[in-house]
Amino acid sequence: MPIRSSSQADGKTYEQLRQECLQRKKLFEDPDFPACDSSLFFSQSVPVNFEWKRPGEICKDPKFILGGADRTDICQGQLGDCWLLAAIASLTMNKEVLARVVPPDQTFDRGYAGIFHFQFWQHNHWLDVVVDDRLPCVRNKLVFLHSADNDEFWSALLEKAYAKLNGSYEALKGGATLEALEDFTGGVGEVYETKKAPADLFTILKKALDRGSMMGCSIDITSSAESEAQTTTGLVKGHAYSITGLEEVNYRGGKVKLIRVRNPWGQVEWNGPWSDNSREWSIVDKAVKTRLLENATDDGEFWMEFEDFKANYDRVEICNLTPDSLTDDTKKKWDINMLEGSWIRGSTAGGCRNFIDTFWTNPQFKLKLEDADSDGQCSVIVALMQKNRRKLRKEGLDLETIGFTVYEAPNDEDHLGKDYFRFNASKARSRTYINMREVSERFSLPPGSYLLVPTIFQPHKEADFAVRIFSESKAKAMYVSLSLSLSPSPPLPSPPEEETAEEKGLRQLFEQIAGSVRKEIKFDGLSMNTCHSIINMMDVDNSGMIEFQEFKVFWEKLKKWMMLFLSFDTDRSGRMSSYELRSALKAAGMQLNNKLLQLIALRFGDENFEIDFDDYLTCIVRLENMFRVFQAFDTRNTGEITLNFQQVGCHMQISHITVVRQKPCISIFDVFLVFDIT
Repeated sequence: MPIRSSSQADGKTYEQLRQECLQRKKLFEDPDFPACDSSLFFSQSVPVNFEWKRPGEICKDPKFILGGADRTDICQGQLGDCWLLAAIASLTMNKEVLARVVPPDQTFDRGYAGIFHFQFWQHNHWLDVVVDDRLPCVRNKLVFLHSADNDEFWSALLEKAYAKLNGSYEALKGGATLEALEDFTGGVGEVYETKKAPADLFTILKKALDRGSMMGCSIDITSSAESEAQTTTGLVKGHAYSITGLEEVNYRGGKVKLIRVRNPWGQVEWNGPWSDNSREWSIVDKAVKTRLLENATDDGEFWMEFEDFKANYDRVEICNLTPDSLTDDTKKKWDINMLEGSWIRGSTAGGCRNFIDTFWTNPQFKLKLEDADSDGQCSVIVALMQKNRRKLRKEGLDLETIGFTVYEAPNDEDHLGKDYFRFNASKARSRTYINMREVSERFSLPPGSYLLVPTIFQPHKEADFAVRIFSESKAKAMYVSLSLSLSPSPPLPSPPEEETAEEKGLRQLFEQIAGSVRKEIKFDGLSMNTCHSIINMMDVDNSGMIEFQEFKVFWEKLKKWMMLFLSFDTDRSGRMSSYELRSALKAAGMQLNNKLLQLIALRFGDENFEIDFDDYLTCIVRLENMFRVFQAFDTRNTGEITLNFQQVGCHMQISHITVVRQKPCISIFDVFLVFDIT
């Protein structure tokens, strides 16, 4: 995937900015992430007096990378971001991935302009993040991440770029290693507890390794005193290890499953069965032993029997790499589908299935699995990620508690309603709802069509999200969005000589209200804006008034709309839930997609996610106007129309179309925006 535009607000690329600085003979100063307190902390005052210094002011001969980037370049400072440092340590073990995140052709020598850049994966694209090299210091020493070598600065600058990506250094406090690994690779994370792992965990890890996935493991601690404490078997608690190999070997007439683990310290190894000098290797075929123990020294890498591994380690983390992560064609790759959406209160923030009355309003995605694996099942990973939450911490927002559910999808059905979920059980779901950036699960499902419903646990909570679906074979995924449609208008009214008793009574009522000067119609309890909208809809001859025949057509519509409102206003409070608006409009013959529903709920819903009759009527009248105008021009039924704005304004009887003036064509969504400001 190509690199998306620079992270800079002005859109300039790293090379453009560097050349400008060289021409002006001035070192770069980043206006988007300035050397000030707001780039450090957002919830507290700066505890000490920081000085922002460039590497050349800290040492005499600064280097970007000195002797290769490795784990010794990663020393934690006074910031609680060890999760990020663990990910960077893993990154140094994959040189190809490292070269993408940390472009190596950067230097403090020739061409130096005080500017550096790093590349991170963000929601299905790679972002080039530019920073200046001013770093926070106290007494001429780096305060945060630094290298063991005081002359090397790639790791400190990488941390600064990641802090800029997330809004501040403070935003990096606390997190999961997989979060950063995903941002470094574009991969998707999975976590397994070895004591509760599936029976085929070895096969899962083997397949992941074949695809070039990055894997790690760790031993849990019960207190901070146990952190990095060494066991009698040579393992270290609370420490991040890498998984580098899996093999099955013949041993005493049977097969033994082995796993290779690496301690990033480069020393301190497992000393139990199958360790470098254990007696088990003396019984293995010599060629196999040579291949598996090639250059075996005290280098931190060792083999274990898989059962011993599960008994000693508590967690396994897998970062599965997407096809965009590497260019090595020898690896098997995952097929990936990426879908995005939003939970908007009042319309698509329905909460989990515990809240059945609103659960069905959540965004829905269709997934079609066709090609089964050798066991007749389709292996798939579903990953639900909430977007930009770390960056939003400074606004008082944090991670929401998220999860998802998978249902069997009926054929040729659009957005499914409440009754379907009330009477149909799920086929798969996330193990738990949790306040992490991403929740992912691996499933084996038979071929077929499925419906994925991502949710926040509680209703009425808002967030943007992305869903990634990884499959071993080709899969199809799509957003379930209703097509836009309007049912036919009711039949024209009968002529005066054929009027029914009801219509004759209606004529008398109309003449009493209208009078000889035909004043604006205003029903009891309705606002003037609603009345204007009604007249705009019914005034087909553009006279600014409605005739009796036009009024009779509206009366038939109004009776239907009133009955629909009453059917959803169950407590007769004069209000209905904004979540029920989709059903009410569909019953009125108007089928809307989620984008329009979200806009309408935000526009007409109150703080309790309710809509009163006046707003309901205004909404339904404006929608009918919108459909009438749009259908008049969308003769090819494409969902977009191309025409000059004077023509649109004339047809809509308005002159201010600024909301769509920047586009050569407008969508039905734009038309609704125009009607909403008239």
